[in-house]
Amino acid sequence: MRALVTGAAGFIGSNLALELRRLGHEVVALDDFSHGAFENLRGFDGDVVTADLRRPEDWRERVGRVDAVFHQAAITDTTVTNQALMMSVNVEAFRSLLQWSAKAGVRRLVYASSAGVYGDLPVPQRETNAPRPLNVYAFSKMVMEAAARDFARRHKRMSVVGLRYFNVFGPGESHKDKAASMIWQLCLQMRAGRRPRIFEFGEQFRDFIYVADVVRANIAAARKGAAGVYNVCTGKKTTFNQIIAELNAALQTDLQPEYFKNPYSFYQNETLGDPGAARRRLGFSAGYDVAAAVREYLGCARRAKAGA
Repeated sequence: MRALVTGAAGFIGSNLALELRRLGHEVVALDDFSHGAFENLRGFDGDVVTADLRRPEDWRERVGRVDAVFHQAAITDTTVTNQALMMSVNVEAFRSLLQWSAKAGVRRLVYASSAGVYGDLPVPQRETNAPRPLNVYAFSKMVMEAAARDFARRHKRMSVVGLRYFNVFGPGESHKDKAASMIWQLCLQMRAGRRPRIFEFGEQFRDFIYVADVVRANIAAARKGAAGVYNVCTGKKTTFNQIIAELNAALQTDLQPEYFKNPYSFYQNETLGDPGAARRRLGFSAGYDVAAAVREYLGCARRAKAGA
């Protein structure tokens, strides 16, 4: 398979590009490096195209023919409030990619959506729930899904699969700074010897999923070609208190949480996905539990630091 990975210098995109190469596929990595980091692609031996996805004339000749597209490029920082920028980078770039894919004869296209489209809906959150985005990032993902549905109706020979990522963590996210996962944020505090700070009283929970599982979900979606939108989640909840306990075990520390009041009225206290549709139609189930993933993640981080 010859594949195009957009956002390939980003967190999930880089992990996906590297794994596709490990599996023997030919990969073209495309990124404008506005948010990604070259360090994430240090082990990548395929072609790297630097261009703005919204301008196909700048990259279509370089990319050439591909069998599959894995679209990971986006602004993912939910604190970005520039609505025009978010919609342009996330939605209009996606429309350009869809149009190019149709003309180029691409047969499989897998794109990143987000569990953010559910907003504060009750858990477990299912694909049949009506979206209720709480910020412009989640709104942009909802609009992307609508654009994909409309495109798929008009291009029935192409399989278009959307993946609603839940709370992804793992190697390659450190460049995201404050937009990195809660697990990474707490790890940084604890590695510095500080007590981890979380909202009262740490019983909020997330459906944390390891990036290696998210990569597997993308590859499964491309292989199966079962058009639609699917949750990429574990279906298991992990509280922030539990995360701190796992980090203490992995770091060999004993740092107790420092609780403080949550100042945000719109904060999501709970996220939890229903993994059933992805299991049935894509053959995907998460392979990592949080404890094993945290241990592997911190091991990767230590090896990367030692090699720096």
